[in-house]
Amino acid sequence: MRIDKLLSNIGYGSRKEVKKILKNGNVTVNGTTVKDAKFHVDPIADSVFLFGEEVQYREFIYLLMNKPAGVISATEDNRDKTVIDLLNEEEAIFNPFPVGRLDKDTEGLLFLTNDGKLAHQLLSPKKNVPKTYFAVINSPVTEVDIEAFAKGVTLDDGYETKPGKLVILKSSQYSDIELTITEGKFHQVKRMFEAVGKKVIFLKRISMGPIKLDETLENGEYRELTEEEVQLLRDFVPSE
Repeated sequence: MRIDKLLSNIGYGSRKEVKKILKNGNVTVNGTTVKDAKFHVDPIADSVFLFGEEVQYREFIYLLMNKPAGVISATEDNRDKTVIDLLNEEEAIFNPFPVGRLDKDTEGLLFLTNDGKLAHQLLSPKKNVPKTYFAVINSPVTEVDIEAFAKGVTLDDGYETKPGKLVILKSSQYSDIELTITEGKFHQVKRMFEAVGKKVIFLKRISMGPIKLDETLENGEYRELTEEEVQLLRDFVPSE
C-alpha cells in the first residue's frame, strides 16, 4: 500500500495534506525517513511513525448506530440526511456503509462497516440472520395473528414470507409487539401486518443476529462494536 494512501485512509488528512507532511520529513518507515508519497509499505509488518508517534493501521471499522427516524440508510442522497451524515470525520474517513437498510421512519439498530465480506454474510438469505423489531400496532393483536405469522403471510405482491415469531407484549386499543424475521423485504414488517388487516404506527429494530441495540445510545448516536461483538457476528455467519 502507498504510504500516502495508508495515512489518508486512517485520518491524517487528504492525499494532498499527507504529501506535504511527507515532504517535510515527518514520516519514518522502519526508522528511515520517507518523503516519497508513492513509497510502498506493509501496514502490518512495517513500523510507521508520524511526528515521532507510531501509526496504528486499521483496515476495517464496525459501528453500531441507533438510527433515528427521518434519516435514510444510504451513503449519500440529494434530498435527505443519511446515516453517514451522522458520523464524525474520524469514522467517515473509512467510508463505511449501512449493512442493509431501515426505512426512513424506522428507528433502531443499524450496523455500519467497510467490511464488505462480513456485510454480505449478514445479509445473505442463506444465513437466515434473525432481526427483531419492537412495534406499536393500531389495533389489538391476537393469537390468530401469532399463528398466521408462524406460518408465513402473503404480502400485497403475492410473496409468501418465511415464518416469523410474533410476541404480544400488550394488546388493547393499541398493541405493543416484538416480531422476529429472517428476511428483509421492502417494508416487510409493515406489509406483514397489513396482510392481517393491521397497521404499524411505530417501528424500531432492537436486535440483529447475536447483537442487541445498546440502549444507552440516544437516537442518532453510535459507537464502535467491541472486538468481542465483531467476533460474535463472524461466528454467527461463518464463511462458506
